[in-house]
Amino acid sequence: MNGARMSTLASLRGSIARIEAPMDAGMDTGLPNRIALGHAGADLMLRGGLAPAALHEVFADGGHQAGAATGFIAGLAGRLSPRKPLVWVRQDFSERENGALSMNGLCELGLDPRLLVTVRAADVDAALRTAADALACDALGAVVLEVWGNVRQLDLVASRKLTLAAQAAGVSALLLRIAATPIPSTAETRWIVRAAHSPPGSAASSFGAPRFDAELVRNRHGPVGRWIMEWKCDECQFSEPPAYPQPLAATPAHRPHQAQARAVRLAS
Repeated sequence: MNGARMSTLASLRGSIARIEAPMDAGMDTGLPNRIALGHAGADLMLRGGLAPAALHEVFADGGHQAGAATGFIAGLAGRLSPRKPLVWVRQDFSERENGALSMNGLCELGLDPRLLVTVRAADVDAALRTAADALACDALGAVVLEVWGNVRQLDLVASRKLTLAAQAAGVSALLLRIAATPIPSTAETRWIVRAAHSPPGSAASSFGAPRFDAELVRNRHGPVGRWIMEWKCDECQFSEPPAYPQPLAATPAHRPHQAQARAVRLAS
């Protein structure tokens, strides 16, 4: 019996060591099986994009940035799980503070609400158990665990369990922390998200693509950075904000050659 326990303990220690093993940050080559976010600067730092079947953390920069962090992690989930079901586990207190997830809002972001299953957990312990059970289902694409505040249950041991469960089933784990302070964990990446300023323009053109001030503060495979990341709802990916923020008229579909010729005359 003791021999079996020692063997299991050694196996777990080996798995944890592989998770936490540092990699050569000086390499500029991409890593295999990465999912690109679409933002060139962020993907470069991430050496190709986010690692699937891993734990990624998103922190709101204060409770007032909960909406921005929720939108950002919804974008990450859309990239990691575009065609598979997504389970979103929310601590009951978090839902009371932030309100229910808007299916119309997710649809406007380009996500399919029919692939989303939301679960309300009474407390942090129940939320952790539910997220762990969901991560064991390999039919899912990703699991979001949303927790409010600094809670003792989400320690280094808990993050290791979530990481191991994600790796075992091949399901991505996304941890959304609101009004919380980052602590050591086994997460592949950690982001601090704020709402970005809208581009300059008139009130009529103030509505556009969602923009996030996203700071990558932990990256196991390279350096960190901070970017303004714009979410393209139609393409379901992030991008760099355009250099010219004013809206441009689209080329008429029925006479593209005439529009092109007119553009040449105006430029000459």
